[in-house]
Amino acid sequence: MSDMKLGNPAVVGLAGFGMTTFVLQCHNLGWCGLAPVIWLGMVFGGTAQLIAGLLEFKTGNNFGFCAFTGYGAFWISLCLMLIFGTNAGLKAAYPVLAFSDKDLGFFLVAWTIFTFLLFIASMKHHGTLALIFLTLLVGFIGLDIEKLTGNAAAGTFAAYDLLLCAFSALYLMAVAVFAEAGITLPVGAAWIK
Repeated sequence: MSDMKLGNPAVVGLAGFGMTTFVLQCHNLGWCGLAPVIWLGMVFGGTAQLIAGLLEFKTGNNFGFCAFTGYGAFWISLCLMLIFGTNAGLKAAYPVLAFSDKDLGFFLVAWTIFTFLLFIASMKHHGTLALIFLTLLVGFIGLDIEKLTGNAAAGTFAAYDLLLCAFSALYLMAVAVFAEAGITLPVGAAWIK
């Protein structure tokens, strides 16, 4: 039983993160509505990524455990906030669920701090992982500025930056999937030795 090969949960976590981040930026840029973000965010970016993080725990990978469960919880909480906080009937019945851009900004600031801590650790792994977390950090900062100050240009910049983040995450997923087929893709050296 101990010789059984286990799958790498990071491939699901990276796919869920990358795809949901991509679709959210398509929404933020006005290319699609909110429904695909909520459905994908609840199921793949949220639930599947959360499960991937819990499976990372079993492999002893604290970085993957923290990142995937954390961002899985981010997607679930963001989607629930959008569902319950923007529905007129629910807002009327439960006004405490309503939120402003400033409220959303502070929600995002908390995730910016979380991302900053993971960015520091990511630089010891390899270049692709560090790029994912750098673009995620820059994207969160842009969204923080947009939501807290009303600066729409910061939000547009963040959306394009986060598209790069999404594609970087999908690339890292492909690295792991392709490696099993004998195809080696470069990930770059660690930024901090």
